[in-house]
Amino acid sequence: MSEPAKPTSNEQLSIEQVPALPDRPEDGHKGTFGKVLIIGGSVGMSGAVCLSSVSALRSGSGMVTAAVPRSIQMTVAAYEPCVMTIGLDTDSNGQLASLSRKRIEKLLAGKDAVAIGPGLGQSAEAAELVAIVLEVCRVPLVLDADALNVAAIGGLLAKRNKETGCVITPHPGEFARLTGLPVAEDEDTRIAMSADFARTHELTVVLKGPRTVVTNGARLFVNATGNSGMATAGSGDVLTGIVASLLGQRMNAFEAAALAVNAHGRAGNFVAFELGERGMIASDLLQALPKAWEQMESHQDVTRPDDAS
Repeated sequence: MSEPAKPTSNEQLSIEQVPALPDRPEDGHKGTFGKVLIIGGSVGMSGAVCLSSVSALRSGSGMVTAAVPRSIQMTVAAYEPCVMTIGLDTDSNGQLASLSRKRIEKLLAGKDAVAIGPGLGQSAEAAELVAIVLEVCRVPLVLDADALNVAAIGGLLAKRNKETGCVITPHPGEFARLTGLPVAEDEDTRIAMSADFARTHELTVVLKGPRTVVTNGARLFVNATGNSGMATAGSGDVLTGIVASLLGQRMNAFEAAALAVNAHGRAGNFVAFELGERGMIASDLLQALPKAWEQMESHQDVTRPDDAS
């Protein structure tokens, strides 16, 4: 499905209905449901890429591969055996080493969607990796976390190949670094800033927070699901995996992002119902995602479950 044309004014088509889930044919196979690559992780930050990878699987992907520094490969592989891993070259301290353009192109080959950033770190080598991925990637791409931070420092978004869809998922601090402007708390300003950035850079912005804003500059979705318990480390990494999974299932960038944030919030509501908001952690969302998808497939238009059984 192609992206809608960019508007000629600041007006956006606001949608309230959550996009439909991608088709899941009975005769499908692993390739049918998308091969997703998650690039990230660093020493001390292996959990981020674990959360993203498992959430992609829990969102319907046929195959998910985590490309991580070789120093943490065993940790990531042990977290969930259904996630495949690729070890990237490291230096003597176990940190990511420089990768050639040819190596990165080989890494991306055969994938249907790519996400980069969770736990990646902000080293010069990480920035170089992000720059090359932005330039050579020919499939839909998600940029999150440290990928956004290094992109802000180096102005790397200008190097992006714009032939394919791209989703960025900043929290307000990351978005402020990207734009060079503080992010206002009022919703109208957040929407206007997000839409302007999306139009300028020809991508979809997911500005995270209460009532997450999703816009590609032409269309707007403001999410109503979720709760304060989701304001915890790793929650955004789970969202990144969901977006990447839906992109790999051939949804367009805006609709994949809108569906992802809604499902993410629904999963958070299931967890809050069972455990309470105060004690939630991000990995709880992984177990609740199947319930969220089931609820959405049943066309239950609710934000908090009546029955968590």
